[in-house]
Amino acid sequence: MTWQESKVVSNTANLMKYINLDQKGSVLAEYIWIDGHNNVRSKTKTLSKKPAGIDDLPEWNFDGSSTGQAPGDNSDVYLRPCAVFPDPFRGGDNILVMTECWDSDGTPNKFNYRHDCARLMEEHKVHKTWFGLEQEYTLFDEYDKPYGWPKGGFPAPQGPYYCGVGTGKVFCRDIIEAHYKACLYAGVTISGINAEVLPAQWEFQIGPCEGIDMGDHLWMARFLLHRVAEEFGAKISFHPKPIPGDWNGAGLHTNVSSEEMRNPGGMKHIEAAIKRLEKRHKEHVEVYGADNTLRMTGAHETSSLESFSWGVANRGASVRIPRSVGKDGYGYFEDRRPASNADPYQITGIMMETIFGGIEKDH
Repeated sequence: MTWQESKVVSNTANLMKYINLDQKGSVLAEYIWIDGHNNVRSKTKTLSKKPAGIDDLPEWNFDGSSTGQAPGDNSDVYLRPCAVFPDPFRGGDNILVMTECWDSDGTPNKFNYRHDCARLMEEHKVHKTWFGLEQEYTLFDEYDKPYGWPKGGFPAPQGPYYCGVGTGKVFCRDIIEAHYKACLYAGVTISGINAEVLPAQWEFQIGPCEGIDMGDHLWMARFLLHRVAEEFGAKISFHPKPIPGDWNGAGLHTNVSSEEMRNPGGMKHIEAAIKRLEKRHKEHVEVYGADNTLRMTGAHETSSLESFSWGVANRGASVRIPRSVGKDGYGYFEDRRPASNADPYQITGIMMETIFGGIEKDH
């Protein structure tokens, strides 16, 4: 077989002969981190026994010059474990470990957005803020074409694909179902899935999660999606405008609800929060994902990034208040501006900072 004929699909059936072999008491820990390009990376460490908790997991390191996180002459970047999940791929006592990246001088790596987010969450924990993020993404084949699209052409216009059922309306449901089950096994707080408006585009929802768990669970869900897609030979794109033209983009709609907002009379707290968001519109847009201007044009269920707007049941606004919330007078709001490739630590961190106030820089 020549390299042109080789397949990128994993030989999972062959792997199954080995996956249940006795590990002689050892535990495999997959250390996962976010690199300098907003992608996930991982590598595996063998532990001599099952860790009792996060404090039993050792710090590790990697070559940051190969991930866009450090120069070659000072390349060591350190991985500090911060959240643990059961491993759905290896099973048993094996684990997935979400980590933070730290530099050799003991300061957070410049791409470690979790650290400041965690400090903000701790500072404002009295508000018991819940988040729910709606992660849209698009599936591409090995030739970088949207999965299921006709070769050299385009599918029928948008309309039948959103929450579609049936051949020609949805693509890659097997990948989506596998990812759903992997998330549930790992303990990721996944609350649902659906096919999206663009053919070959899907969405999963993570939440409600309180505090720093939102970022941890969303990033873990992204990692699991990439790993599942490996086995099917598919590529995952989080680009906010994967296909130019009259096609919907991809977002990361962010639902927010503090304890004050969830209680009767909470509408006044929702409206106060939205007014604060309006004052910092530009600051939020700066951390709401790369290439978001391609998506946020005022068309295809988006607002324009040039201005801030809000309204009840308005999917063309920057921030939407669901109609049920408007009727009840309490609940939550949805920020529709974040792009699908935005970092959830940055989104939820600036949300807490804007609504409840900032904190002093960590020196």
